[in-house]
Amino acid sequence: MPEKVIVAWSGGKDSALALYEVLHIKRYEVLKLLTTVTQDYDRISIHGVRRVLLEQQVEALGFSLEHMLVPKGISDAEYERKMLQIFTRQLASGVFSVVFGDIFLEDVRKYREQMLAKIGVRGIFPLWKRNTHELASEFVDLGFKAVITCVDTHSLGEEFAGREFDKQFLADLPANIDPCGENGEFHSFVYDGPIFGKPILFTRGEVVLRENRFCYCDLVPIS
Repeated sequence: MPEKVIVAWSGGKDSALALYEVLHIKRYEVLKLLTTVTQDYDRISIHGVRRVLLEQQVEALGFSLEHMLVPKGISDAEYERKMLQIFTRQLASGVFSVVFGDIFLEDVRKYREQMLAKIGVRGIFPLWKRNTHELASEFVDLGFKAVITCVDTHSLGEEFAGREFDKQFLADLPANIDPCGENGEFHSFVYDGPIFGKPILFTRGEVVLRENRFCYCDLVPIS
């Protein structure tokens, strides 16, 4: 009998690849996707994507969505408390595992595992220690489509915001930038691919710099 899991879902390419992997490993049954949404902006935290696009995305994937609404500037302790509340509720549905798209950041994995251990839940990391150059190319080769929604301008030029995540994007990245943006250099929104029932339609809107550091490209839904 497949193990029931929920997937920590950012809407970006790493979580999409992690979902793709567990769907192809017949050991797991994905019950829902969990996304953190900053309530002040009604957007996916960090990635800056409007919630309506997130909801269209999850619907196109054929799953139900669990929002974790957080205020901007939430403390680590409050974030953990809210997250554990959600995971604790899932225990009643027989969910004892959470899937993450982390690739190589040891401190992030350790934090997640220590947090989950408090309630007897384990983390699953299907992309762990995979070569990020190979993962980025695999994402494109599989037919996934994604757009860059946020760039950390301390690492990467703001002209990368709003670009398509494709072979040309990867070729244009500076040599010191991880091709999966695992160090937070950039974030993305996946709008089509082999696990989608239909593409998500949007236009690129305003590009803005916030906190004198993070450059966001707004994605505007097409009705």
